[in-house]
Amino acid sequence: MGVDATHKADIVKQAAASLGFERCGIARARSIGRSDYLTAWLGAGRAGSMGYLHRNLKPRLNPAALLEGARSVVVVALIYRQNAPEPPKGVNPQGRVAMYAWGEDYHEVIRDKLHRMVAMLRERIDEPFEARPCVDTAPIVERELAAAAGVGWIGKNTMVLHQDLGSYFFLGAVVTTLELAPDEPVADHCGSCTACLDACPTQAFPSPYEMDASRCISYLTIEHRGDISRPFQDMMGDWVFGCDVCQEVCPFNRHAPTTREARLESKPPAPRADLQTLLSWSQEDYREALKDRALNRATLPMLQRNARIALTNLQNLRSDVASPLVGGA
Repeated sequence: MGVDATHKADIVKQAAASLGFERCGIARARSIGRSDYLTAWLGAGRAGSMGYLHRNLKPRLNPAALLEGARSVVVVALIYRQNAPEPPKGVNPQGRVAMYAWGEDYHEVIRDKLHRMVAMLRERIDEPFEARPCVDTAPIVERELAAAAGVGWIGKNTMVLHQDLGSYFFLGAVVTTLELAPDEPVADHCGSCTACLDACPTQAFPSPYEMDASRCISYLTIEHRGDISRPFQDMMGDWVFGCDVCQEVCPFNRHAPTTREARLESKPPAPRADLQTLLSWSQEDYREALKDRALNRATLPMLQRNARIALTNLQNLRSDVASPLVGGA
């Protein structure tokens, strides 16, 4: 790994910064650090009904399998954190939407930037190379690559954390044949904190650094088709798409910066969706409202299922609050 590889890595990072990415790190294109863990995690059924995670396992375990001759993986981070507006008053019951889905579909936002970055590199690096941009849909494990590239560390809630950025950021990657100087992983700063584990409404963390996706509210509201069992319904609160609880309590998110990307700024039906409106939507309403949104990952029947659960939970909560105390001396 010579000076040329270091110079090319600097060019990559300059290009990433110019496109608005808050972090950029580089890892070698080789087996991920926790390949045995991922294999065991899948074998234990932690992925729930997400059968696609069992497919294309080879590139998930080693990103070099995604592109012939791959030598490096560039990993970038784009903040999506926003200040939450005050809940509206005097309106129909509202269901919460996870922050990552408040704005435009992040797949498109990051994909556009990654393709522009590759184009910039072709102009600035005088050698032929291949590159494959990846945004969450390619069969790679972005968080493992982000940890290897020094973008952050994997926290106890299994999300990538950064001391200054917190965890409200998207990850993107470019697998490339370029020989680039890699970055060193950063230290784990979670320490003895267990706030994320303690706060999880469904107890989706059987142990630190391990999540049982089949118990996660994000999985239940976005990935799981069909009925949701009653015990989990009762624990879902007013979430209709995703969940941010483990991030909301993380100390590293207290003073994390907010997004600079206008395309990620919130627009209806986020950050709080009118539950009665969701329940009244036709398929055409759904297509029109969620065009170019990550929210359309959940089908209309799923969103309406989630809305009914949230509505029931909110009604039960109001009933409990309104009920007078009985008994006494």
